[in-house]
Amino acid sequence: MKNILVPVGSSKNALSHLQYAVDFAEAFEAKLFIVQVYNVYTKAGTMIKVDHIIERESNAFLKGLVSKIDTKKVEVVTKVLKGKLVDTLELASKAANIDLIIVEPRTNSIRDEVFLGKTSGKIIKQTQIPALIVPEGYKFKPFSNILLAIKSAIIKKNDALDPLLNIKNNFQASVNMLLVKTPYYKEGDFVVEQKLLDTVDNTTKTENATTFHGVLQHLQSYNPDMLCVVRRKRGFFTKKWEKNVILKKDFSSLIPVLVLRGLK
Repeated sequence: MKNILVPVGSSKNALSHLQYAVDFAEAFEAKLFIVQVYNVYTKAGTMIKVDHIIERESNAFLKGLVSKIDTKKVEVVTKVLKGKLVDTLELASKAANIDLIIVEPRTNSIRDEVFLGKTSGKIIKQTQIPALIVPEGYKFKPFSNILLAIKSAIIKKNDALDPLLNIKNNFQASVNMLLVKTPYYKEGDFVVEQKLLDTVDNTTKTENATTFHGVLQHLQSYNPDMLCVVRRKRGFFTKKWEKNVILKKDFSSLIPVLVLRGLK
C-alpha cells in the first residue's frame, strides 16, 4: 500500500481526519494525496468565471489544513480537482495508482443523526476504490483484530483482497471471517478458496436475513478493532444504503470500516 487518497470537505472533523490519514500512511511508508473536488454549475447567460477563484481558495484551504497537522515524514501532496465527484476521484485514483481512499463519515453534513453524509456515501457506494471509513475523532492505532463479514467466499478478482492482506501483514493482525448465509445464498458460496483460507485465522458460519444482521449478531463476541465488508449488488450496502445518506439508526460504527471492491 503505497498511495493513499483523502478527499476533504468542510467538516469540523477535517483536521482530526487528516491526522489519522497521516498516521495511517506513516505505518505503510505511503504517499498521501489530499484532494478537494469542486464543480461549477452556471446559469444560462452567466458570464462571470469563478473557476480560478474557487481553485485559489481551495488550494489555500488545503494548505492551511496541512499546516495545522503533524505530517511527520509522510510525503503529502495537495490537489484541487474540478469535475463530478465520483468520476473525478476515479480518474485521479487511476492516475496516481491509489491503493486506498480514506473517508470521513460526514465531509459536509452537520446533522447529528447522519452516519455517512451524501458525499461520503456517494464515494463508498458509487466508486470501486477500496475505502476505509474512519469514525469522527478516531485516533490511529495499529490493528490487531479484524472481522471480515461476507455472504460469499467466491473470489474472481485477483486483487480484491489486497487492502485486507496489506493491513493484516503490516500490523500482524488476526482476521476472523463471518460467513453469513442469507436468502440469496447459492450453492458453493461457502467454499473458501485457498487465498482466502490463507488470509483468515478463524471462520464462523451464521444464518441471517442480511450480512448486516450477521454483523450485528456477532460484533460484540468478536470485539474487533476493524470491520471489513465488501461492495456487492446484493451485499452489505443494498438495503441500508439505497440512498447516499446513511442515518445512524440504519448503520453506524465506532471502529474503522474497510470496504473492499466486489470480489466477483
